[in-house]
Amino acid sequence: MFSSLMINTWIAATMVAVVAGIVGFFAVLRRSAFAAHALPPSAFAGAAGASLLGLSSILGLGVFAVGGALIIGLLGRRGRHDVATALTLVLMLGLGSLFLSMSVEYAPEIYSLLFGEILGVSRSELLPIGALGVACILALGCLYRPLLLSSVSAEVAEARGLRPHRIEVGFLTVMALATSMTVPVVGAFLMFSLMIAPSGTARALTSSPPRAIVLSVLLAIATVWTAIVASYETNWPIGFFVGTIGLASYTLSRSWHAWQHTRPMTPAPRQV
Repeated sequence: MFSSLMINTWIAATMVAVVAGIVGFFAVLRRSAFAAHALPPSAFAGAAGASLLGLSSILGLGVFAVGGALIIGLLGRRGRHDVATALTLVLMLGLGSLFLSMSVEYAPEIYSLLFGEILGVSRSELLPIGALGVACILALGCLYRPLLLSSVSAEVAEARGLRPHRIEVGFLTVMALATSMTVPVVGAFLMFSLMIAPSGTARALTSSPPRAIVLSVLLAIATVWTAIVASYETNWPIGFFVGTIGLASYTLSRSWHAWQHTRPMTPAPRQV
């Protein structure tokens, strides 16, 4: 499990989990889970197209993911981009299907685009994954205060001279870059689970943004590490464990949150 062949897996999984935890927090806070679901298929279509043309899959991932984010951001209105997101999702899935129908790649290679190949990460993939991850974190660091304010209250942000729509497009672009770095590792479908489930769990456990971000990252790391161990020991698909752990942790956190808000409050002792 900790052999030299698995070192790349642990490194890549950790980098992906850190970025997914940070970006996912803002995706949950801004109620952009649907957009987070639509961008990975956009990246998948780009990877399939790049493979068809004999280009780098990372290049295809980035171009299509950013393109999908720009379509959603520019066609959306004041944060309500569900229609644009749905249309973008349909378009990208259609393009991905078209590219795959024209491709002569083997089925396992196509499968890895959809569900990832975390147990087969090569050393050459670590550098672009790490570079995209650092770029995402730096971009969110620059956008942190205006992004947080516009996420909580777009009206207040606009009154203070911020441009919520531009911030939305910027955040969607960052989320697209995060998608580009994670699709080769966890796949187009599993990226959504790794980004949303730990962040939703953290939001249910704490209302402090800094603590929620840290907790989201820790939960994402714990999820993907546990999934790697379980997949290695059972030879079952890693996606099954990522999805199951994510759903279980979110269900438990929501149950705890509901219990905390429904239990009777203990009255404070009276001062004599």
